[in-house]
Amino acid sequence: MWTKLRKPKTGTDDGDESKPFIEHLEDLRDTLLRCVGALALGMIVATPLAPRILDWLKRPLYAIFKNEEEVKQFLWNFDVLGGFTLAMKIILWSGILFAMPFLILFIAQFVFPGLTVREKTVIRRSSGAAVGLFAFGVFLAYQFCLPVGLKAMLSINAWIGVRPQWTITSYIAFTLQFLLAFGIVFEMPMVLVVLGKLGLVTSSFLRTYRRHVIVVLFIISAILTPPDIFSQLLMGIPLVLLYEICILIIRATERKSARAAAETASKPAA
Repeated sequence: MWTKLRKPKTGTDDGDESKPFIEHLEDLRDTLLRCVGALALGMIVATPLAPRILDWLKRPLYAIFKNEEEVKQFLWNFDVLGGFTLAMKIILWSGILFAMPFLILFIAQFVFPGLTVREKTVIRRSSGAAVGLFAFGVFLAYQFCLPVGLKAMLSINAWIGVRPQWTITSYIAFTLQFLLAFGIVFEMPMVLVVLGKLGLVTSSFLRTYRRHVIVVLFIISAILTPPDIFSQLLMGIPLVLLYEICILIIRATERKSARAAAETASKPAA
């Protein structure tokens, strides 16, 4: 199985024979050790920054309360080990974020020998845009959707007549999941572009199922965002626009490939 996965395909620049199974296991072990080392290093870097990261995560509450003191009075810690648990969560997630470029690099080094030159080129060219889309999704969530979502949660408490008093651990867990969800969802258009450039989906296919996809995107937005229409639109509308941009990019790629094929066919055989 591993030999088939890692065997060089037609069009690769690697002419070596595929490795035996035991060598693939050694490569996998080395890759896992590198990933663990990168994660450990990221967590070490994140440890002294944990208080600042916590303050950054609490800032969306400043749009609701008057000052920092009110925020401190609103968020409580009821467990003896609550502070330690919170610090570990922040250090772990921040360490993953800091180590992510190296994790992607190590995994790519393990997977790339089994890809064709064309597949490698597409992935390399798309990596920068993928990072940008993830960052855009997190920024959009942090700057606009999260404050609105938190206000919506407080409004629901006021509507049913319950005084809200949140724990700091539940707030941080909600915030991190919210930001991560936005970042991951905004990777979906880039996946479509990569599939289109590899010829696995076409622009006509995406246009045919446009209405279905738009409905799915807004359903995803409704699931991942708080129960207010503004947050759902703030996630759904950019996703729809990015979907339309994906169709245009894939269509342009198809036209370019068609022109190249036509020029090749028109040339006289040597």
